[in-house]
Formats: sequence, structure tokens, C-alpha cells
Amino acid sequence: MSRSPCSSFRSAGLAALKHILVPKLPRGERVLRAKKIVAYLKRAYPAPKSELTYKTPFQFVVAVVLSAQCTDKVVNRVTESLFKKYKKPLDFACADHAVFEKEISSIPFFRNKTKYIIAAAKIVGDDFGGRVPDSATELVKLPGIGYKTAHVVLGELYDQWEGIPTDTHVKRFARRFDLTNHSDLKKISHDLESLIPKKDWKYMNNGLVLYGRYVCPARPHDCAKHPLTKLWPEAAKRWVRAR
Repeated sequence: MSRSPCSSFRSAGLAALKHILVPKLPRGERVLRAKKIVAYLKRAYPAPKSELTYKTPFQFVVAVVLSAQCTDKVVNRVTESLFKKYKKPLDFACADHAVFEKEISSIPFFRNKTKYIIAAAKIVGDDFGGRVPDSATELVKLPGIGYKTAHVVLGELYDQWEGIPTDTHVKRFARRFDLTNHSDLKKISHDLESLIPKKDWKYMNNGLVLYGRYVCPARPHDCAKHPLTKLWPEAAKRWVRAR
């Protein structure tokens, strides 16, 4: 059915009004704002490290997989005993599925995560000689590993920062400080990567995670005096959903 001329006119008018009310931010302003944010994060968190606890490289991979939709605090509580039993990829690969599920049952999506971890351990053992891959291309082939997880692993284990991982904290601040128009995590990562020099990518994820945990939590509150808000006071008025 064809649309009436009035309907088309109305749609065009609404689109034009939306464009007027929500103008696109000039890229230069975003670049400058991102630069100021990074400068603060470099001073506040000069040696970015994950707060997930681990002793072996594959344990870190496991911890990151477990941390999806879960706090690091809960993951660390679970892995405190788990990692005494499972240390290397072979240990995880040989785990009894039902037993492992029970051991991580307090973690959200523990059934799927059990499948991912055991399958990933087998691949790392069979295809990589027990060594966690050191490239994003290889890491994302592992079950349970996506763009964000791969770059968290690369940064933590190999100090390679080939991308900016976006989690709920990074998403929240990227949107609050109007550095992106997107909600998709990977698209936000790419937006940030286009604004920030590669040499500074390492400071964004862990820096904003720590800032979000200990300085500016997600719940609405008065953050006008917070360091990053002082850089752009408009952020104090922008409370966007973290997820």
C-alpha cells in the first residue's frame, strides 16, 4: 500500500526536527574530549591491570569468560578455590562437565560458560600446544571469546593493545561523555579507537573500569566534582543506561 503525501510529509518533518534537536557533534570536539579523558586516566592509572586474580595465562582466560555479566568480585570468590584444582589448559580440558558446572554454579550462565571453557581448553591444548594465542584473530576462534574478551586477554597477558575492549563501564562513559552514538559494544570500541591514538588505547578499558568502580558508579548521583566530569560538566546531566 502506498503512503499518503501527508504521511510522507509528516515523516520527513519529524526526521528534520530530530536532526535539529540532536545535532551531530563535530569530530574535533570528541577528539579533544577523548584526549583530556585519556590524559587523566594515564595519571590516575599509569599501569593498567585487571583486578581478576589468576596465576596461569589460561586461568586468566577462564576468569575473563566467567566475568561476562558478572562482577570481578564474584568471579574472584569462585576462582579462589577453582584455580587450586585447575591450573593449565589440560586441567580444564579434562574437567568433568557436570562437576565443573556445579563448581561455577554461582556465576551467571554457568552452563554455557562451562561448555565454552572446556572446549576452549581443548583447542588451546590441541592447536596451540597449551599456550594462549597471542593474536586477536586466533583468540576469537575460541568458544566464549569475542572482540572485547580477546583484547582484554591480549592486553593483560602480552601487553598488546590492538583494540579497545568495551564493557559496561566503558560503554557507560563513552556515552555519557558523548564519544559515540552507538550502543553496540564493538561499534563503541571502533569509535573510541578512531578518536584515540593507538599508543593510548591501553589506558581506556582498565582505567574506565577502575574509575567506574571506585569514583563514579553507575547509579545516578552528584558527580559534578568528579575529575572526569570537571573536564566536561555536561556529563553530570547525562545518565545513560550501562547495558
